[in-house]
Amino acid sequence: MRSFRLLIAALACLPALAYAGAQQYEPLAASVQAALHGAVSDARAPEPIFPSPEEKVRWLGEMSQKLAKRMPDPQERLDFLKTVYYEAQRAGLDPQLVLGLIQVESGFKKYSVSGAGARGYMQVMPFWVDLIGSKGQNLFHIRTNLRFGCTILRHYLDIEKGDYYRALGRYNGSLGRPEYPNLVRGAWERQWSFVPTRVAGQTQSVGQTQNVAARN
Repeated sequence: MRSFRLLIAALACLPALAYAGAQQYEPLAASVQAALHGAVSDARAPEPIFPSPEEKVRWLGEMSQKLAKRMPDPQERLDFLKTVYYEAQRAGLDPQLVLGLIQVESGFKKYSVSGAGARGYMQVMPFWVDLIGSKGQNLFHIRTNLRFGCTILRHYLDIEKGDYYRALGRYNGSLGRPEYPNLVRGAWERQWSFVPTRVAGQTQSVGQTQNVAARN
């Protein structure tokens, strides 16, 4: 627990921290490969569906304020956040989790490239384009990068039966090591927390409904 608190403190002091890793190539069953290919080939414009118009204004406003120092241009910020929400929602992920992962992976740098060759906001390895994508897909394109990243994370969550600790380890190529999952957890719960509008007398904290178990 002490080591986790130290990691959170370090994360707070380094808001643009990048901890890019590299997903590992693993052979996929033909059915899985076909399903993932379908998941990344839909090129429709992202139109996120919020619980209400008020919630849309609140979420975009709060997230935009938090992101302003890292992404100064207002229109770029809005397009980015709408795409994050859409792709996270499409993959059945918490948008705050995706924002936390991007913070840790790339520090919100669109053209970030890791030493292993992972690219873009979500640091997607190029082999995924050959494995489940289509020729010519550009991993520096915002929608393509987020579509692949969210699809891959969903795939790892399904493999690990919802275990966020192990799924995040797979995503970063550091399965079994606590540093990366704990950093993403810290960003998810602290930097990008969001409390939805009270609905039917109950309030849930998005970004804290699914916790990544801290492991040392």
